[in-house]
Amino acid sequence: MREYVEIGQGREARRSFDLDQISLVPARRTRSSKDVDTTWNIDAYSFDIPFLSHPTDALASPEFVIEMDKQGGMGVLNAEGLLARHADFDGAIEQVLNARGDWLMDEQGEAIRVLQELHQAPLDQDLLAERVAQVRDSGATVAVRVSPQRCRELAPALIKAGVELLIVQGTIISAEHVEQGGEPLNLKEFIGSVDVPVIAGGVNDYTTALHLMRAGAVGVIVGGGFNTNDEALGISTPLATAIPDVAAARRDYLDETGGRYVHVIADGDLRFSGQAVKAIACGADAVVLGAPLSAASEAAANGMYWPSAAAHPRFPRGEINGGAEESGSLEVILHGPSTSVYGEQNFVGALKRAMAKCGYTDLKKFQKVDLTVRY
Repeated sequence: MREYVEIGQGREARRSFDLDQISLVPARRTRSSKDVDTTWNIDAYSFDIPFLSHPTDALASPEFVIEMDKQGGMGVLNAEGLLARHADFDGAIEQVLNARGDWLMDEQGEAIRVLQELHQAPLDQDLLAERVAQVRDSGATVAVRVSPQRCRELAPALIKAGVELLIVQGTIISAEHVEQGGEPLNLKEFIGSVDVPVIAGGVNDYTTALHLMRAGAVGVIVGGGFNTNDEALGISTPLATAIPDVAAARRDYLDETGGRYVHVIADGDLRFSGQAVKAIACGADAVVLGAPLSAASEAAANGMYWPSAAAHPRFPRGEINGGAEESGSLEVILHGPSTSVYGEQNFVGALKRAMAKCGYTDLKKFQKVDLTVRY
């Protein structure tokens, strides 16, 4: 039952919960973590682990995406990132890191300014096609993020270059995006016009999620991490509430269509393995990881991290900071072995162990685990 509280005379708000406010309840027989299956299948594509990388310049070089695929997850390129604007991608990243300096707060604005200037360079669709081809030729699944504003413009070239999964992701998205002075983007028409499956998001509520499902998305992203933050916009997504809301839309749409299953993908400011575990326990099929992956030696920004919205030309969101204290290869961060007692490494091991402790051997059943809430 949804609970509303009076926050002032004549004004009510719904009570909601963050992932840090809930806990799993091991109430079944325990199992061996060796028996746990973390395979995630979306449309025709299979992944050994239910983790995606955030499409930020700080992570997503072609080399990083290829390594993410080798580790069993989905690496995501940003079609509107620095890799599509600068032939010397590493040099562009180095300019941002040099501007960030030695962690002084007054250098934060300078680094953002440099990032914004670098993003003012025009998109080079030929260069973008080369980046996509590099990932495709490696045998990795090619997933690319585009914004709602530019998806119609970029989709044909991306599909021609070999993109297999298209992710239409904005800070907040709806089934019809209205751009000032332009033609509204009808996602249903757009998805019906492309020959690849489309994941769309982020959303925060049942109704919008159901609209995206009816538009034909194979996956819906819940939340948006630092792309929508409370400090800048007054918008934050309490994932422990939002994920079940969107999962309810998934269930109702499954009944409505007689069996079409749309995947729920959680995207928030997740920094520790326990948060990712709880996101799946709440009903997510997969989880987007950002800051934790920045500590990988394969990450583009050498341990620094910023969300994709940090480069917005007029209203940047998200700082340019160190993503995680621990460091190591992407393999260690995802699969261990870990030297961190705080869940900054071995995300897959944490998921397997939590599932086993609660008595579940596959991800779908684990979404039914009992939960408690802490006020």
